[in-house]
Amino acid sequence: MSKGRVCLAYSGGLDTSVILKWLVLEGYSVVCYLADVGQEDAQDAAAIEKKAMLLGAERMVIEDLQKTFVEDLVFRAVQCNAIYEDRYLLGTSLARPVIAKAQVQVAERYNCQFLSHGCTGKGNDQVRFELAFKALNPALQIIAPWRLPEFCNKFQGRQDLLKFAAENNIPVSSSPKAPWSMDENLAHCSYEAGILEDPDHTPPKELWKMTLDPLDAPDKPTEFTIHFEKGIPVKVVEGGKETTGSVELFKLLNKIGRENGVGRIDIVETRFVGIKSRGCYDTPGLTIARLAHLDLEGLVMDSKVRELRDQFITVSWSRQLYNGMYFSPEREFVENSILFSQQNVTGQVRMMAYKGNAYVIGRSSDASNLYSEQDASMDSLEGFSPWDTTGFIEINALRLKKYGLQKQKDGQPLTK
Repeated sequence: MSKGRVCLAYSGGLDTSVILKWLVLEGYSVVCYLADVGQEDAQDAAAIEKKAMLLGAERMVIEDLQKTFVEDLVFRAVQCNAIYEDRYLLGTSLARPVIAKAQVQVAERYNCQFLSHGCTGKGNDQVRFELAFKALNPALQIIAPWRLPEFCNKFQGRQDLLKFAAENNIPVSSSPKAPWSMDENLAHCSYEAGILEDPDHTPPKELWKMTLDPLDAPDKPTEFTIHFEKGIPVKVVEGGKETTGSVELFKLLNKIGRENGVGRIDIVETRFVGIKSRGCYDTPGLTIARLAHLDLEGLVMDSKVRELRDQFITVSWSRQLYNGMYFSPEREFVENSILFSQQNVTGQVRMMAYKGNAYVIGRSSDASNLYSEQDASMDSLEGFSPWDTTGFIEINALRLKKYGLQKQKDGQPLTK
């Protein structure tokens, strides 16, 4: 008799294949689920389904979530200029809410009592998935094999997994495993663990798969224009060709970034569980889109709104995504602020990508009257006149004068 039905996040790789077979041997019925969020080297869907069924799954469900991923998470990240610890553009974090929500929906569709995943017990993803699961459907129980003593005692390393695979006729790749782990989606590819755990070890050239080495990038720059509506990219023009459609234009930005070596970073970050971790990230298209968006905001966005957004909203939303708090009241609260701040962020940004960098070379917009060429011009006295500034300076100097006088009185003059 079955112990219950489990919806397992299944990739077809060694770890989740072993977990699938282990769950079946433990007496569970298993529905396997794979969300396509743009993994370019993902195995063929038919091959994954065949493998899952061979290992005893009841069914294999594969869904294309690329459009949802780009429109609901990636573009929202662009709108708020999301970034974690001033370096990481949240590529892995952004995909987790989309996958978790879809997995819960599949579990409900097929009357599962359990959810399961292959995340390690030290990383962020276990937290992201499970917090999402508990918010989306608290009635579903969670099986996290890599935190179960009976599983961890049996599988203490890759060799134990391979031995179990051989004993249970689990097909595994004959090619050698890369000496690092890799996770890819449409927004980025991450590389961690293995030889990268030494933070002073230079990443080998063959590690990077989403971007060319900047030194190998073309000697001629690529010029293109990104059109935004309310902070969201809606069109990219490159080489006289217009590309629209969320997934299509984002893939084009990825291509431009990839071919010009844009979007590589190598960092040490602080995981939510408190462990510091070294990660190498490849994020070509999102790096470009974020830079263009930041520049357009400089032209059209009220400075005080921008200051508050930068100080509170960008930091909060980024941390919420990184820590797995997407399905939370605080994320909904700050997201409404993001949408308000983007009302006039409409316009075009002309860009150039070259040898590992992206550059803004022009911008324009009809959505805001904040920028005035006449006001800013050094050749015009109309509108804002230079002598209007005299009183402004005097008013702002009042407290500074008093501060300077007090410092003199205290024997600590500012000139000392």
